[in-house]
Amino acid sequence: MKSESAAVKFKVDIAANRRWLREQMNPYYFITMKDEPQANAMLERELGTLAFNRRLVLADREKSLVLALVNRPGTLYETLSRIQEREVSYAMIAHSHGPLPGMEQSLEIQRFEFDRKSNQEILAGAAAVVPAGVERRIAAEIQQNYRAFDMKDFDRLLRIIWLNNESYVTISPAARVAQILLLLQRGNRSGGFYLGLEEMPGGREYRVLFAVGNPPQRDFLQQIMEVFNRLDLGVNRAYCLTISNGTHPYFLGTFYVQRRDGGILQNDSEQFRRLRQELSATQILATRSYSYREFVVNRVMGGEDAVLMNVFIAFCHTNLAHSRPDRFGIDDVQSAFHAHPDISLQLSALFRARFDPATGDRAAVYEAALGESRRAVAEYNTGHKYLDELRRTIFTCCLTFITHTLKTNFFVLEKQALSFRLDPAYLATLGEEALADLPAVTPFRVTFFFSRFGFGYHIGFSDIARGGWRTVIARNQDDFITNANNLFRENFVLAHTQHLKNKDIYEGGSKLVTILNVSDMRQGERGLEEWRLFKLQYGITNAFLDIFVTRDGVATHPQVIDYYREDEPIELGPDENMQDSMVEAIAWLSARRGYILGIGLMSSKRVGINHKEYGVTSAGVVKFAEITLKELGVDSRCDPYSVKFTGGTNGDVAGNALRLLLERSPQVKITLILDGTAALFDPEGADHAELRQILLREDLDCFPPQALHQGGFMLFRSGSRREGLRDIYRKVSATAGGSREEWISTDEFSREYGSLPFTVQADIFIPAGGRPETIDSGNWEKFFLPGGSPSAKAIIEGANSFITPEARIQLQKRGVIIMRDASANKCGVISSSYEIIANLLLTEKEFLAEKERYVRDVLAILEKRAEDEAKLIFRRRREDPGLLCTEISDALSGEINANYSRLFRFFQGRPELALQPLYRKAIFAHLPQMLRAEPRYRQRLKRLPPKYLSAILAAEIGSSMVYQGDRNAAFEDEVLLHLQRCFR
Repeated sequence: MKSESAAVKFKVDIAANRRWLREQMNPYYFITMKDEPQANAMLERELGTLAFNRRLVLADREKSLVLALVNRPGTLYETLSRIQEREVSYAMIAHSHGPLPGMEQSLEIQRFEFDRKSNQEILAGAAAVVPAGVERRIAAEIQQNYRAFDMKDFDRLLRIIWLNNESYVTISPAARVAQILLLLQRGNRSGGFYLGLEEMPGGREYRVLFAVGNPPQRDFLQQIMEVFNRLDLGVNRAYCLTISNGTHPYFLGTFYVQRRDGGILQNDSEQFRRLRQELSATQILATRSYSYREFVVNRVMGGEDAVLMNVFIAFCHTNLAHSRPDRFGIDDVQSAFHAHPDISLQLSALFRARFDPATGDRAAVYEAALGESRRAVAEYNTGHKYLDELRRTIFTCCLTFITHTLKTNFFVLEKQALSFRLDPAYLATLGEEALADLPAVTPFRVTFFFSRFGFGYHIGFSDIARGGWRTVIARNQDDFITNANNLFRENFVLAHTQHLKNKDIYEGGSKLVTILNVSDMRQGERGLEEWRLFKLQYGITNAFLDIFVTRDGVATHPQVIDYYREDEPIELGPDENMQDSMVEAIAWLSARRGYILGIGLMSSKRVGINHKEYGVTSAGVVKFAEITLKELGVDSRCDPYSVKFTGGTNGDVAGNALRLLLERSPQVKITLILDGTAALFDPEGADHAELRQILLREDLDCFPPQALHQGGFMLFRSGSRREGLRDIYRKVSATAGGSREEWISTDEFSREYGSLPFTVQADIFIPAGGRPETIDSGNWEKFFLPGGSPSAKAIIEGANSFITPEARIQLQKRGVIIMRDASANKCGVISSSYEIIANLLLTEKEFLAEKERYVRDVLAILEKRAEDEAKLIFRRRREDPGLLCTEISDALSGEINANYSRLFRFFQGRPELALQPLYRKAIFAHLPQMLRAEPRYRQRLKRLPPKYLSAILAAEIGSSMVYQGDRNAAFEDEVLLHLQRCFR
């Protein structure tokens, strides 16, 4: 009887629990949980145990976790902390309307799925078909209740959701799927960030819709929930999907919230404005940053102010550390702001006064805030003299950043990165010490970019400027600190070198260099690294467009306060760590958002001239090599000679240079090739036939070592292995008895690998790859053999900044001819310039139809430009043997750029001249033959912006005055013209 009574009581409890759940849980909860019958049954059976247990595990499998908990502060945070290493594909959080039976707290259900699909899986399923019945049901719902949805995206977006989470589409009501499709579409059409608010019927509950393209990977949901909690918005229910669209992940979140004070939440309310700002900040504010952990979570400051603190730190560190890393290291700058959040908040208030569109009476508010901030910095004194002086310098740098920023996208909500366009005059305020290691010139513009996972600068030396975008990936903390210390100087030097190099074209030089920090990632997370790289580059591109898309010179985005108010034509090109898909994405974004150059913002795209495919940079490098060899008495087309390379067989510059040498020089001996995978040394020259097999297809480690001549060897960086506690590397040598394989230590490998560019003998050396400053003031003497002769008679710099300026001087003083990067590898950027001209004058269809013809014309121009400069350098060297070739190169760049600057200002003031016959001839002389020859293209000249016509005239006339001019004759003409004007 006793057991029978217990059984009856047990049945009564289950029935009561079931009844309570039906009364207290939202009906949608039961729909979302109908595929978990065992979890539902356990909850009905064990609900009462929550009176003495904190949580009840309803399901715990490889790809799913369902928990029932007593709803207390921090329960969700604790769960998310425990599972943060797992990739959540679906999350559901639901609460009961009232308290649990016999308790004061409500029930919280947490459901997580861990079945994230990779990009490859989504792309592989592109042909998948959603069942017709499912498709019809959802389409009907959209057409009836979601008319804002553009049906042309229906099939594609539904297939993406289906491939990512088939059960979600199958189980969910049609209205839920329709809502998610609309959210995904709105996210796509809002630049990857969308936030919406809808009031629910029957009470003060609100639906917050949140979509983010390529969201932060770890703890993002945790960060979102922290925002709701901090803003006193209770989340009753939440349904979150993380999917892949075949390119990157996408977060789609639906949150049902209530104000804890019972108030109203509206689109124009202060609380929703703050929610927008804080959720926007989640894209940029890293949860592992000190400012988030110590100041945001503890409510010392909001997310936006924490973001600004991180921006201040990155800017001040990179501007001060490059010349004084021991004094202004990252720890020193961080501690200045972390120790004084009050000063950071005061500087944030100054920034807001200058740039927040909501600020009224801006000038007065800003001046008052500026005075207060200057006093606070000037009077900063803690009694620690050295530390106080250091921190005043840091805070002064931050003040300079704010006062010299001319426009920013900080107050744009739909952003994933930040942009700050500065007046470059700020550099002069930093003091001589800060500028001691920079070229003694002032850029035309400096733009600082900041994102959650990295930051960087675009530095340009002319109004119209072009140069590549390089991303350095820091895979450990030492890499990050070293690269951050040197970032500004490396960027500045590369941009200045680019400016010298761009002397033949209408664009001045620039460079965009960013650091991607992946030091927190573990080995094997390469896929996450690529997502993070995409987020950095895509976010910075949009941040760039936020401030540089203009109408009548003024930034078009209403949230951008623009103090500069001029159009800024800036051209980019792909450099280190930029994939082809990103090249196309940047061009597409630029056109879609209405940038002045359209797809011409980015070069080397499909509707362009791919550098590697056509070998445009190498065309100039090889032409310089041929003319230099002729100066040494070697006819490269028929005489034997030797050459050594850094840069790989599959690289753009090295690969194409090797191809051209093999095509043009049948007797060339390639004694050294060195890339990131291997090094090849062959005293008789690498086998031509074997090289051709891998050129522009495979890295050097695919060269067969058995093809080496006796005395040669290969070192393999790839394929290393572990022996005990050390890494060892493979070395294969060619001996009289055949190939001999051995394994050498890291020290032996590094010593031998690093010495090869210095010690291998050849007639010429072409560094066409490798890190900047490989040869510097501390090692240049190693380039000379024991007898005192150089290991190569001439160096043709195919890679940028491979040799430092001081090392160049010393090498040349010892007899080495150096054709520096700004001359030898200039043809890549010239090609990109002509690509942009094509984008401006031809339709996409026309360009693709005429592409091969157009490229042939451009290649002819490249050969001519390289030949003109190389011959002029040697002519001036013969006229004055005391001059170094690099000095002549710099002088030519200086002369041409000075001509350009003066002529550009002249034509800007006289725009009508561009259409007069004589000046039109000069413009046509600059263009490829195809555009000059056909009337339909010639007539389109007037399509070019006036600034571009002035720039083309300035470039063509300015360079021809140097290449084709006679300095003595020009002076005589100037004297004669003066006499005719003044002494008639």
